[in-house]
Amino acid sequence: MTLLTLVVLPLVLGSGLCAWLGRRSRIGAAGVALAVALVVVALLAQAAPAVLSGAVQTFAAPWLPDVGLQISLRLDGLSWMFALLISGMGALVVVYAHFYLAPQDSAARLYGLLMVFMAAMLGVVLSDNLLLLVVFWELTSLSSFLLVGYWSHRPEARAGARQALAVTGGGGLAMLAGFVLLGQIAGTFEISEMMGRAAEIQSDPAFVPALLLILLGAFTKSAQFPFHFWLPDAMAAPTPVSAFLHSATMVKAGVFLLMRLQPVLAGSGWFEALVSGAGLITLSFAAGVALFKHDLKGLLAYSTVSHLGLIMFLVGLASPMAAVVAVFHVLNHASFKAPLFMVAGIVDHETHTRDMRRLGGLWQAMPWTGTIAIVAAAGMAGVPLTNGFLSKEMYFTEAVAHFAGAGALAWAVPLVVTLAGALSVAYSLRLVHDTFFHGPARDLPQAHPHDPPLGMRAPAALLALVCLAVGVLPGLLLGPVVDVAARAMTQQALPPYHLALWHGVNLPLGMSVLALLGGVALYARLAAGRRLHGIDSEAWFGRWSGRALFERALDAVLRLSGRVTATLENGSLQRYLAWLIGAALAVGAATLAGQGVAAGARALLPAGPLALGLWGLLCAICLVLVWRHHDRLLAVILTGGVGLITALAFALLSAPDLALTQLSVEVVSTVMLLMGLALLPPHSPRESSPGRRWRDAALAVLAGSGMAALAWWVLTRDHDSIAWYFLERAVPQGGGSNVVNVILVDFRGYDTFGEITVLGIAAIGVYALMQGMRTTRPPVDVGGRRWTFAQPPLLLRVAASVVLPMALVYALYIFLRGHNLPGGGFIAGLITAVALVLQYVALGQQRAEALLRAAGGQRFVRWIGAGLGIAGLTGVGAFAWGRPFLTSAHGYLALPVVGELPLATAALFDLGVYLTVVGSTLLTLSVLAQVSREDAAAGARVGGAGC
Repeated sequence: MTLLTLVVLPLVLGSGLCAWLGRRSRIGAAGVALAVALVVVALLAQAAPAVLSGAVQTFAAPWLPDVGLQISLRLDGLSWMFALLISGMGALVVVYAHFYLAPQDSAARLYGLLMVFMAAMLGVVLSDNLLLLVVFWELTSLSSFLLVGYWSHRPEARAGARQALAVTGGGGLAMLAGFVLLGQIAGTFEISEMMGRAAEIQSDPAFVPALLLILLGAFTKSAQFPFHFWLPDAMAAPTPVSAFLHSATMVKAGVFLLMRLQPVLAGSGWFEALVSGAGLITLSFAAGVALFKHDLKGLLAYSTVSHLGLIMFLVGLASPMAAVVAVFHVLNHASFKAPLFMVAGIVDHETHTRDMRRLGGLWQAMPWTGTIAIVAAAGMAGVPLTNGFLSKEMYFTEAVAHFAGAGALAWAVPLVVTLAGALSVAYSLRLVHDTFFHGPARDLPQAHPHDPPLGMRAPAALLALVCLAVGVLPGLLLGPVVDVAARAMTQQALPPYHLALWHGVNLPLGMSVLALLGGVALYARLAAGRRLHGIDSEAWFGRWSGRALFERALDAVLRLSGRVTATLENGSLQRYLAWLIGAALAVGAATLAGQGVAAGARALLPAGPLALGLWGLLCAICLVLVWRHHDRLLAVILTGGVGLITALAFALLSAPDLALTQLSVEVVSTVMLLMGLALLPPHSPRESSPGRRWRDAALAVLAGSGMAALAWWVLTRDHDSIAWYFLERAVPQGGGSNVVNVILVDFRGYDTFGEITVLGIAAIGVYALMQGMRTTRPPVDVGGRRWTFAQPPLLLRVAASVVLPMALVYALYIFLRGHNLPGGGFIAGLITAVALVLQYVALGQQRAEALLRAAGGQRFVRWIGAGLGIAGLTGVGAFAWGRPFLTSAHGYLALPVVGELPLATAALFDLGVYLTVVGSTLLTLSVLAQVSREDAAAGARVGGAGC
């Protein structure tokens, strides 16, 4: 099994098929999602014998090795346990979601996003490279943002999604900074290479800042105090999402991170104090708030926060036995929390409310649901014969043993954890009693609730059975899994222990009994006379709650940005350019100041008459352009002249590729600019005051002089060229003798891919901004002449029909020869675009787009998508051979008559470049033409024939 399969399967195949099938068959999308999750479970089960024996499987492929980013995956006991939990819980959630979704809910969107999220979480737990882990970490934030905001028509869903993304995304950025520091300290970003070097790493002065930044990321992700507030607000998501994200996946990411990095970070004292302290505070605080929440999912959300605090507390103790208990409780928490969320969804689905003040007496109508809730809540409360009782008693044992002899902490910590245990009993009892037994329901929106279909309650029932089975036979069912995961977490041997229901009469047992009895008494006291229903925990903290503080901080940032924007962004393009150029000048001057930079002693080449003539013509054009820039048409023509002279300069300097590219770009951009000018008056206003003109002149002179000086200093100095590297390797490694093209599609292919992506985004941005816009043209022009929309001349139309096939053949020629002679996909795309632009001019937009079957520009968007897709898949294909992204392969195909035909995968990448360039150019052209087009009636009113 290739570990990459575990991530790629749900990320690519699962999400793609779910999105495609979901529009046609809801059960088909659910079936695909379930099949993908079960395949992942099966692959992990296949690896179980090796993992349980202590073997570690790895996968490594270079991505950006120069910055330390590699696709390094590691499957050991800890990652195997989490991966199995993620995929197994995902399969159950998919089944539950199929029966939960309403007919109007998009199955394609939900299952597609669930697959992406599952892949992201699998990537997090399998990553052995810190930078790769960040990639998947942020993907979990983005996919969870979309899942929490799934019901985008609800304001609370949109607000909860934004808040979750802001908090966890901000923490992720801090964590990235911490990882960079940690990688610099260790000299590697590979987690496995850091193991065993804790003392060396922790002795570095940058270790504490790195630790604090990493903890910030982990605490925000796992909702530790004071970053806990985003998780309850994320309950606006559909219940299947809540069950998946908040019981087994997203909120466990921070816990997993600290488990994985514990051998590297623990031992300094900082890790233990901060992690266990934050966990203890979160454990007790959230348990108290949970008791007073009236919403079922709100109570479960705060109970999740509390249990995450419990696990954090154990991780922070950094002892082998604490690791065993932490791993054990991760499994137990998932098995009782997911069915409780599912029960909350069932109750909401059947009664249309989750408010426990309105619920009650549902046991008779929903006995199966009530039974599941009782068992799962017993596990959450730590009642004997359930799995929660075992892990709770074990963490009581660790709390007592770890702080024995620690002064006041020896009694304070056991007291706090016992109180938190009592509160967990109280809120678990409230969840069951207020929902299913406490009197009749009041004013239910759905008057006749009943148990849901078997498919909806079966996943919850299965997990409830797991709670009981593990509670009775823990060592048999989970003993090997817990042992191998804890050993992988601590990277050391574990002391003797056994998972059993009975450990004799001892202090932890007394604490468990006290927590059970205290929780029952506390709930009975608060519930008497429905007093609990009259307490509003939302009003406890008022403006000092986490949510209120976050919103105030956000408002303050927005106000500050508004003031800064109002100061800088006043609608004056001159001011924007002045700030931009002035800042660039200041930064450049500050960098070069005191460096002693001056011209070198390199011998100069003589300038011939042609070069001097071109230089003089260029200066003359620029002077006229500055003087007459208010005349927009003349400015465009003169700017095109500057580009033409630049193309000639490239040709003179033996750069035919650049000359062809520059010439093609000038033709296309000039046409685009002229079309844009059709939407504007022919002359720009003279809005500048004398002071602004002097300011602009000074900035222009300084900027121009500075760039000229930099160019002169560079050109007059001897330097070590890297051209030899590309000249030597272009043919053997890139398969082409045109070094420029080989650089673009192979050596620097990642840059080119980014550039065409930006080009496509820009064109689609123009399409989105200007789609549907129309200009209102006056009946006469500035000279008093009536506008006409006559057909183009016959000669132009005939010429265009001849030029197009010739241009396409020439573009194909330029494309095919580009790897060995001047040409390539970018130039071929521009030549094709120029030929098609001529068709627009000769035939008019409607006729041209009808022939291209691209009315409205939608087909051009598909061309862009196809181009980016082909280019991206070409790059990803290199992974199959263990090569970095966009590494090309080449060879020769022997044909009987033709002979040897050179082939290179770079041609596929170039095809993607070609399609993106053509699609982006024509999409922009189509939108500009659509904006300025008059309808037939308007053309008739002014006496012309509509084009």
